[in-house]
Amino acid sequence: MFLTISTTGTPERPATDLGFLLHKHPGKAQAFSISYGTAHVLYPEADAERCTAALLLEVDAVALVRRGKGKGRGGAPDAALAQYVNDRPYAASSLLAVALSSVFSSAMRGVCTARPERAGQPLPLRIEIPALPARGGPDLVRRLFTPLGWRVTAEPVALDAEFPEWGDSRYVRLVLESEALTLAGALRHLYVLLPVLDDAKHYWVSADEVDKLLRAGEGWLPGHPEQKLITSRYLSRRWSLTRQAMERLELVRLAESDDSDVEEIDNAVDAETESEEKPTPLAVRRREAIIAALEESGATRVLDLGCGQGQLVQALLKDARFTEIVGVDVSARALAIAARRLRLDRMGERQASRVQLFQGSLAYTDRRLKGYDAAVLSEVVEHVDPPRLSAVEHAVFGAARPRTVLVTTPNVEYNVRWDSLPAGHVRHGDHRFEWTRREFRAWADAVAGRHGYGVRFVPVGPDDPEVGPPTQMAVFTLAAKEERAA
Repeated sequence: MFLTISTTGTPERPATDLGFLLHKHPGKAQAFSISYGTAHVLYPEADAERCTAALLLEVDAVALVRRGKGKGRGGAPDAALAQYVNDRPYAASSLLAVALSSVFSSAMRGVCTARPERAGQPLPLRIEIPALPARGGPDLVRRLFTPLGWRVTAEPVALDAEFPEWGDSRYVRLVLESEALTLAGALRHLYVLLPVLDDAKHYWVSADEVDKLLRAGEGWLPGHPEQKLITSRYLSRRWSLTRQAMERLELVRLAESDDSDVEEIDNAVDAETESEEKPTPLAVRRREAIIAALEESGATRVLDLGCGQGQLVQALLKDARFTEIVGVDVSARALAIAARRLRLDRMGERQASRVQLFQGSLAYTDRRLKGYDAAVLSEVVEHVDPPRLSAVEHAVFGAARPRTVLVTTPNVEYNVRWDSLPAGHVRHGDHRFEWTRREFRAWADAVAGRHGYGVRFVPVGPDDPEVGPPTQMAVFTLAAKEERAA
């Protein structure tokens, strides 16, 4: 997946200023790890007259499927092969759009501390994308980019050059040229319109996508003649989100026509009424519930089994009562991300002595897990194939036997409350199952009975009177007699 951004310059304004604007040095080839692969930035040419920055995205097909939650082309449960055999590694799409925002985030915001005067100035720009999926063909490409000030060349790619009678594919080779746009504006156009032309996203579209769309579309989307199509496709045709975005865009249009601020027009609600706090994300509530249960248990030495990218380990490190924290995960990639999140390489000696990360599988007993006060399995069991749950149970409750074990898992009954989750879908494409409250209690009671633990259940998140909480947590406590034996 490939994109180039080129500009020309003069001795007074050299083209290599592009490196300052992108915050990427022309003399280096840099690589950036993202959740579904690696993004490379390099400069095929860089001198005062002409400078070209290239973004090359290598997609990890396995990581994409695991994070894709069944969304997008090839994401249907009955299309397992299509999850791996598709155009994602080669054609510009929402994957490339997200890579742009990750790698060039400062440039997209128009921030350039080294050349602040250049960030707001138009540049002679040429952007090339060799393979762009275009549902709607070259005509739609021109309808989307031309009103924004681009000269558009959209050449259809033949299905097979050896067989012209087969006709054209749905891909185009795109060249955009302009002398009237800033780099930040150009990047925001691409960020929105690449997934619009692809007409598919690789991740769930939730309410925060509306804010992303309006931020990236500021200054150009409210007046775009294809505003409705752009909004609908960007939000994956979720009608409730599309309606919300269109209403907010209409407010922006009215404010601009009246030469006033949006707040002056959208003033039907008092400031006091609007000062309600945003709801706390479920992941944060889950960590808070886990930490509260650990504090109540008196645990100081804690295992985070299936620690993933280290969010819980990071939260536990902030509390001095936890003197030893161990994160365990089978994924070396996840552990590397956790190490970066925790900044282990720059951590002070005293703090570093409190934390360990190591690779391990919960399907096998591991002597390194013995002797700890508590173990946490947060959103882990639902990723285990049901036939292997007994192995996890033995490794944790039978072999490691911490005094306290906390297990959190989604409550499948609550899924009907998620507007963005299609009926019959699990919350994550890698979930092997999701339990009802009764199923979870039956499993937890049986585990506790087999291994000498008591168990109680704690709701996490809003406890709906009909369907229960979004997350359910079981708190296992080793019986006194069993604890002495252990």
